[in-house]
Amino acid sequence: MSGIFEGIKILDFSWVIVGPRTVRYLGDQGATVIKVENVDHPGALRQAPPYKNSISGINNSAYFAALNPNKMSLGIDMGHPEGINIIRKLVEWADIIVESFAPGVMETLGLGYEDIQKIKPVIIFLRTNMLGTTGPRSQIRGYGFQLVGYTGFTYITGWPDRVPVQPFGPYTDTIAPRFATSALIMALIHKRRTGKGTYIDLSQHEAGIQFLTPILLDRQINNRIKEREGNSHPLYCPNGVYPCKGKQRWVAITITSNKDWKAFSGIINKQWLNKKEFSTFKGRKHNEEKIDSLIAQWTIEHTAEEITRLLQEKGIPAGIVKDSQDIVNDPQLAHRRAIWYLEHEYAGRHAVLGQGSILSRNPPPPPRAAPSIGEHTYYICQEILNIPDEEIARLLGDGILQIMV
Repeated sequence: MSGIFEGIKILDFSWVIVGPRTVRYLGDQGATVIKVENVDHPGALRQAPPYKNSISGINNSAYFAALNPNKMSLGIDMGHPEGINIIRKLVEWADIIVESFAPGVMETLGLGYEDIQKIKPVIIFLRTNMLGTTGPRSQIRGYGFQLVGYTGFTYITGWPDRVPVQPFGPYTDTIAPRFATSALIMALIHKRRTGKGTYIDLSQHEAGIQFLTPILLDRQINNRIKEREGNSHPLYCPNGVYPCKGKQRWVAITITSNKDWKAFSGIINKQWLNKKEFSTFKGRKHNEEKIDSLIAQWTIEHTAEEITRLLQEKGIPAGIVKDSQDIVNDPQLAHRRAIWYLEHEYAGRHAVLGQGSILSRNPPPPPRAAPSIGEHTYYICQEILNIPDEEIARLLGDGILQIMV
């Protein structure tokens, strides 16, 4: 099998989440990816838990393994002129370069876009960082954990009578790769049509705020600022997450209309549901906290699976609030092979999420586990760059090339 990006060659300088996730989409579909790393200064994600058997190590991170399958790792010291010379040779080989350093770092190394263009004018060059490479705040550094606050997600997450709640993880890091990948695909199409390369400057901040468009429009048109609402929804009531029988088991329920409410009342069969004050959306919205409390008294007597089945049979939106174990054991995901199980020399057997879509004409090639740092240094130098064995040995001895042993 071959993926739709077979034959595309990527030189990947990116680290943490956004860049690696972006490159992974192409690597999973057949692109050849060389990840440039340094054994002495490993990327932050290589040092991020969870670890195999809870033992830390730059090759033990399951987090890194999940975001970097189908890549090769080149261990190299880019602080040495000979290391930069090797990188320049790889630039000639590559179709795409991806980097996610702070603005100016690649230029300091002599590998900025203008430098790269002199080596290969038709290169596609993607750089991504928090706020883009231009503007008065472009030099601000940080992680997605800070950017979700800067972008505005943190302010609207949580309950109105409490402080803002950090969304799960660096949420903007899950948004930006979709825009970055789309930009790379458009650049590849442009290159195929015109023979010209492309420079892509992707701001993770600007990508993130795309998901806040309705809120921003409401502010612009109605001068209304979105505040925290907990699980409440302006158009639906009740709309919430309710406790169920069992330890930390929950169900999400949404009543979208009076018809749903009537069907819901028939299932619960409690006297309080017939109160006049609950018969309209306006009445239910006015008494939302009271209704949520009464519903919770019913849901706690049943399992999340039972409630989901009862409500869905009547066309009422409902779903189990799944934990990670539920997801791993989900029969639907298993049927679609949405979770890959790969064997890594250090991280062991681990789960990796697939692409989320199936291409009938180009199923992806069999996935390979993420590389150990420097795992493919010798192969890359010998097979791709045709460096003689004795020269490779010298460069390894001098610490310019690196292999993790």
